[in-house]
Amino acid sequence: MSVLHLLGTAGEGGAETYFVDLVEALKRAGLAEAAVIRANPAREARLRKAGVPVKVLRFGGPFDILTKPAASGFAALQKTTVALAWMNRAARHTPRGPWARIGRLGGYYSLKYYKGFDHLVANTEDIADWIVGQGWPAGRVTCIPNFAAAPPDAGPVDRAALDTPEDAPLLLAMGRLHENKAHDVSLQALAQLPEAFLWIAGVGPLEAKLKGMAEALGVANRVRFLGWRTDASALYRTADVCVFPSRFEPLGNVVIQSWAHGLPVIAADSQGPKALIQDGGDGLLVPVDDANALAAGVRRLLAEPMLRARLAAAGGARVEAEFSEAAVVAQWKALFADYGAG
Repeated sequence: MSVLHLLGTAGEGGAETYFVDLVEALKRAGLAEAAVIRANPAREARLRKAGVPVKVLRFGGPFDILTKPAASGFAALQKTTVALAWMNRAARHTPRGPWARIGRLGGYYSLKYYKGFDHLVANTEDIADWIVGQGWPAGRVTCIPNFAAAPPDAGPVDRAALDTPEDAPLLLAMGRLHENKAHDVSLQALAQLPEAFLWIAGVGPLEAKLKGMAEALGVANRVRFLGWRTDASALYRTADVCVFPSRFEPLGNVVIQSWAHGLPVIAADSQGPKALIQDGGDGLLVPVDDANALAAGVRRLLAEPMLRARLAAAGGARVEAEFSEAAVVAQWKALFADYGAG
């Protein structure tokens, strides 16, 4: 009896990264698993290294009539008990069969893709409430948050390798270069913090626009666009403050990862961060689209080392209690056991 994970996106992003993290964690916990994914050699290699059988399929548009039957055949071969669809494209191609179908939602997705599914998992309580508000039976929705972990062997990045002074206050922004992530707000705040440097880790359609904005604001010499990084833990361990001004953010995994790495975080009070952060307790919240408030919050954190230490310690305690790998894996295993997998 096994769990078959289906991921229909090929790119790199927070959901795709966490997909592999969770599959690996469940494997370590002794769960029998397999995966059907869209072509991504690095992802495939990582799954196979973890001992997870992998099938690569197209996951195409409405005229793709081959993915679903191929996934069905692979599911039967793997003696699947539960098929777990990650996001809409995977849900559309998740075949019916003698297995339960569960959808994992990390946002406010259209539920039309999950018609006929047995259960839905939301990674925040707000998303779970929204699902029920759409008419989905409350007894078939579970909230299971993402976990965060700081690998003990991941040291900090060499600042000199990224042309960043050792003594400069260093801000870290993580996330796709997309309007929702509000990296433009971070750049505007940086213009008010003349001693600070900003590292932005992510790829996306706004790269050229953001680089042009950095030039126009006169901060380009203090910004490093890092692109897609596979050493996120090292970045968290190098920075002094994490800035997370997302305009729209259902979860805020960056917040949890910052906590796990002992990095104080300041975020905009969009849905996810507002639900996660206790303002002044384990992080700081500022209004959405308020560069002045973001700059003021960063200035306060940089000026008060005791505050930074207190927020970081409180965040670490939250991770241990709510977002540790062990706590989250236990919730997934309990859900799968309800449907005969384990």
